[in-house]
Amino acid sequence: MLLLKSDREAPEGEFTIRGGYGKAFRIYLGQFLTVTDVRGQQVADFFAFNAYDLREFLSPHHTRLACGRLVPPIGACLVSNRRRSMFTLVRDTVGCHDLLMPACDPALYAGYGVSVHRSCVENATEALRGIGVSVPRLYDPVNLFMNVRVHPDKGLSIEQPLSKAGDYVAWRATMDVLCVFSACPMDLHAGHRGTVSDIKVRIHNEP
Repeated sequence: MLLLKSDREAPEGEFTIRGGYGKAFRIYLGQFLTVTDVRGQQVADFFAFNAYDLREFLSPHHTRLACGRLVPPIGACLVSNRRRSMFTLVRDTVGCHDLLMPACDPALYAGYGVSVHRSCVENATEALRGIGVSVPRLYDPVNLFMNVRVHPDKGLSIEQPLSKAGDYVAWRATMDVLCVFSACPMDLHAGHRGTVSDIKVRIHNEP
């Protein structure tokens, strides 16, 4: 499935994703993607697809197996459901991200008794629709800056993010990718600090 014609000029750019909202954009093979937590303790849900075949998508499950860890270290690859590298981690000032949790959705907020609330699933769907793209299915994201603890009894808990204002993570694209980000709107439990703030994205070229 051809989605977008490749453009080897590899344009650079920088923009801010408003807290609680999402954005979809294109990044090219070899470019760098730097994601910055503007105010600190803000989770960014990261979805990605092969730009030419939407059936291939970023898979946190396959990534866990590929790097053998719950949090990818520097040099690790984010891989697709076809076990192909999509990004390589090149810089990380936090070292705390999540490959376990699904994106928040309307059903989650309904469980809190809230009938109307933005969600990462809706943000991503809205962002893709805004550029005229409909994906076969929205799979689980990589949750940047999210702090999920695995306890000795094998229990899980979502704790406050460790990221501070200006902390960032940078990836190098290893294929042409359609990216979708959501500055997570969850504000109903302490694991997200109870507030929502912006995420800054920079697409840049380096030697």
